[in-house]
Amino acid sequence: MKTMLDLESIRTARLSRLVRRKLGKSGAGDGSVAERSVMICGGTGCTSSDSMLIAEAFEQAVTSQGIQDKIDIVRTGCFGLCELGPVVIIYPEEVFYSRVKVKDVAEIVDEHLLQGKIVERLVYQQSLEEDGRIKPLHEVDFFRKQQRIALRNCGTIDPEDIDEYIAMNGYKALHKVLTTMEPAEVVAEVKGAGLRGRGGGGFPTGVKWETAAKQRTGQKYMICNADEGDPGAFMDRSILEGDPHSVLEGMAIAGYAIGANHGFIYLRAEYPIAVRRVQAAIKQARDYGLLGEDLFGSGFSFDISVRLGAGAFVCGEETALMNSVEGKRGMPNPKPPFPAVSGLWGQPTVINNVETLANVPIILLEGASWYAGIGTEKSKGTKVFALGGKVVNTGLVEVPMGITLREVIYEIGGGIPGGKAFKAVQTGGPSGGCLTSEHLDRPIDYDTLLGLGSMMGSGGMLVMDEETCMVDVARYYLDFTRDESCGKCAPCRIGTKRLLEILEKITEGKGTMEDLDVLEELSEQIKAASLCGLGQTAPNPVLSTLKYFREEYLAHVVDKKCPSGVCRSLITYTIDADKCKGCSLCARKCPTGAITGKVKEPHMIDPLVCIKCGICFDSCKFAAIYKS
Repeated sequence: MKTMLDLESIRTARLSRLVRRKLGKSGAGDGSVAERSVMICGGTGCTSSDSMLIAEAFEQAVTSQGIQDKIDIVRTGCFGLCELGPVVIIYPEEVFYSRVKVKDVAEIVDEHLLQGKIVERLVYQQSLEEDGRIKPLHEVDFFRKQQRIALRNCGTIDPEDIDEYIAMNGYKALHKVLTTMEPAEVVAEVKGAGLRGRGGGGFPTGVKWETAAKQRTGQKYMICNADEGDPGAFMDRSILEGDPHSVLEGMAIAGYAIGANHGFIYLRAEYPIAVRRVQAAIKQARDYGLLGEDLFGSGFSFDISVRLGAGAFVCGEETALMNSVEGKRGMPNPKPPFPAVSGLWGQPTVINNVETLANVPIILLEGASWYAGIGTEKSKGTKVFALGGKVVNTGLVEVPMGITLREVIYEIGGGIPGGKAFKAVQTGGPSGGCLTSEHLDRPIDYDTLLGLGSMMGSGGMLVMDEETCMVDVARYYLDFTRDESCGKCAPCRIGTKRLLEILEKITEGKGTMEDLDVLEELSEQIKAASLCGLGQTAPNPVLSTLKYFREEYLAHVVDKKCPSGVCRSLITYTIDADKCKGCSLCARKCPTGAITGKVKEPHMIDPLVCIKCGICFDSCKFAAIYKS
């Protein structure tokens, strides 16, 4: 078991190595190889594109060159720019190599590591100045307006090495709390910081802790909700993959504040890298005496167990989550009582999500006023978003509350690909709503998004362009929530199914004006009568698209047309005889033989045989086929 003096020694020794990643050594002009660090993304996205094989190739290459003592090969967490993976960043030059392949490693080692020459063909182009110099990463558009707090160590440290976390002031906040503060002071600091839950509801974290702390009982529990189920959301997964100890430390601090001696991380089994790194981090923390009995000689004991979830979206709701931890079916319970009063096994329980807990250590280190100085009056700090959809720079971003949607989508995200027009952005995943170009300059915070008919949610942000059908978007999300409903309450179980049926009817060209009225009325009833947040927010995509894109619903219902050409039942493919060259490529590719005609003569499509697969449209080299 390590003592605090040991930890300070580790911090001092390892910090010099981490600083080298930023500063490096020049080689003093004597022809020696400069010391460098090769940071390789080990997040799920890059790993799926062979980043671990790339790491192995680097290790083999530097060893064969005899420079292994000069070069650190580090498997780290997500850098954020997932669109460009696999990502390799080399310090001290801060060269951002994108879409690296195993076959590129030898060139990078030969040119960059041995000779100091940048391999420009692999460099992320936005990080290159016109004169060929490399921009510091914080000046690149994608990173320039970000402020990384929850993600502070992701992409900077080896997440599987506790010493590197310690070097970045890891567990220093826990030591401060246990040796200099009373539990009530910790609660007051978190309340003063204005930290709100990042899992979706935005409830004040300090208030939740205070409620649990006031309960007089011999047993309390702390739970980390890592059941991230929104389609396209990967904020919590990336934190656990890139900086798991920040969450363990946040849980231990929370446990001390409320009087809990045991915590659970409820983690999706679908996240194998996160599961492995969290389990490894827990073992390392125990070995160092940072989890377990009598932490820092304070008399406070705290340990953590992992519970794997089976991927039920409803288990993101706290009472359903607790039922699952107890071994029951993951279904919600009516509230009150709230978990902070009667939760896991009937005992006071605080549930915070991954991102919330990752903020806790730095708040305790830097102080409530520092954190409260970031963001807006009612939404303090930063928020991590999974930026996806029709945007150039898809990936993970962390921005101060109050930044506008336009700044995130156009300045950080790089705008809409292919010169297409922006149409909408969905925030909050299946629980959120779709916002329009009229809202691009509105600030991103809890209250503003709610007022616009959307919500912060856990942090999904899906951008849509002019070719997106908003009726189909609503149908997609209702299809998801219908499947994920636990079925316990009738409004959600039956209501989401009926909403989906109506939306499918409309996208098939069979909708009526009465259907639009039923959609609105039924949505309001589901919101008002459902037992938990899943049902209460499931109609949001329907209501927001009806509000802001009603003309698209009318086109589907009245004109029997899909303006975006997405809804297959409403598409008609036609060949323009003046443009058709009679090459017969479309006829040869048509799977149903719906296209006929002689070579070098205009062809025709039989609408009764056409299955509207679009193969002809995609394959025509003369733009002679159009859809309407």
